[in-house]
Amino acid sequence: MRMVAELDDNPFVLHPEPTSFQGLVPDRPPAAIELCDLRKSLGGKPVLEGISLRVEKGETMCIIGGSGTGKSVTLKHIVGLMHPDSGHVLIDGEDITRSPNGELAEARKKIGFLFQGAALLNSLDVFENVALPLREHERLSADEIRNRVFEKLELVHLGEAVHKMPAVLSGGMKKRVGLARAIVRNPETILYDEPTAGLDPVTASNINKLILEMQQKLGVTSILVTHDMSSAFRVSNRMAMLHQGRLIKVGSLEEFKQSEDPIVQQFIYGDSEGPLTRENHK
Repeated sequence: MRMVAELDDNPFVLHPEPTSFQGLVPDRPPAAIELCDLRKSLGGKPVLEGISLRVEKGETMCIIGGSGTGKSVTLKHIVGLMHPDSGHVLIDGEDITRSPNGELAEARKKIGFLFQGAALLNSLDVFENVALPLREHERLSADEIRNRVFEKLELVHLGEAVHKMPAVLSGGMKKRVGLARAIVRNPETILYDEPTAGLDPVTASNINKLILEMQQKLGVTSILVTHDMSSAFRVSNRMAMLHQGRLIKVGSLEEFKQSEDPIVQQFIYGDSEGPLTRENHK
């Protein structure tokens, strides 16, 4: 056995500067969406406090949490409708947070947004509501626009409603028109803001089925924000829970079901007693 003294007598050999740790790790393909330490205050009140989340291409991520926890604010940061006080939003590896070179405009082409209330224009019929993004952002002929609109309306099972006005549509039909408009530019990612809010259980179930169809037929990445746990467990691959502006858990559906966090448990099972109830009574 060699003694320490012998080892100390060995000549000192200079080694080249080691490669950085990042260089030793195989490169991962860029995520569809990546949020990095996102922070945002509104009216002096913190809404997002250091949100970091990676959404892989082709998966359906559901962001859950109570009202006012920052779910819709998070979506608006992803699509560039809001800008963070600090932190970064990466779309397909491109940082669009403060894009001086058109990265945000390019990223928006990859994203479709279904607003909570569908946000249809009451003065336009179904066809024109769906065609609007094409007329504003694409250079297509009238025939190309017509074909694209009819294709997307068929995907959401609304081909027969093409000339109806929003005023005569049911809540579920409005959501489907909004979804057709969200996918009319062939996005890689679809954002859903409370897609089942205000719908009866049967209509909500049909919207959930449609979300699954979009993923299967179009191969898109989907991000939903909701407090509808039936919807969340039916359509998502993974979930992330926001509470008081922070992500308190990210994981698979089974990991959420087995979580020992009392806040997670009360929320996903809708218990009337628990830490969320005590917080609301303060």
